[in-house]
Amino acid sequence: MSSDFEAYEQDFGTATAEVTNKIGRIPKLSGEEKTQLVLNVDKQLEEVRELLEQMDLEVREIPIQSRAMYNSRLKSYKQEMEKLEKDFKRSRIAYSDEVRNELLGDDASSSENQLIKLREERAHLLDNTEKLERSSRRLEAGYQIAVETEQVGQEVLANLHTDREKIQRARERLRETDANLGKSSRILTGMLRSSICNGSVSVLLLASLLIITLLFQRRINK
Repeated sequence: MSSDFEAYEQDFGTATAEVTNKIGRIPKLSGEEKTQLVLNVDKQLEEVRELLEQMDLEVREIPIQSRAMYNSRLKSYKQEMEKLEKDFKRSRIAYSDEVRNELLGDDASSSENQLIKLREERAHLLDNTEKLERSSRRLEAGYQIAVETEQVGQEVLANLHTDREKIQRARERLRETDANLGKSSRILTGMLRSSICNGSVSVLLLASLLIITLLFQRRINK
């Protein structure tokens, strides 16, 4: 698992380096070229977020005794991601002096206040957009957890139902065994009584034969 985490680390490093370079170029551009680069960076940032999610999953699979070290590394990567997102947000509303002068021409100084106001409005709008995106991601994560919890609950209920059926079958077998033991006990008791009775009869017969024999011998002796 740690080898997979380290592979994701390498991909993270490569991707963030490219994003940082492109973010630095955004304020120097304008028009369609700037729009395309912004879209490209936004897509790459989404890929970086997915890498962080994969790294988070890998950390959960790492043995507890080694997990603290990887959690610390993951935390630093998340902080780096937050900084990249802030830099990206600022870069989208920022212009280099050259681009600003090109856009505003001779009215650059008189339009400075309007540009500042525009930046503030765009920054506020971007903040709200990012908040909505984060809320949406949290809702999706919460929904996924709820679905997984429901699945676990259904599995537990199914297992409980199966265990209940096993217990019921075991009880039925126990009752049958008790009934068979009772029946066997009665049969053995009857057999023992018969044996005792038969033994008594045999003793009486032997005693009678012995008495008759003795009486017969006495008569002969007389």
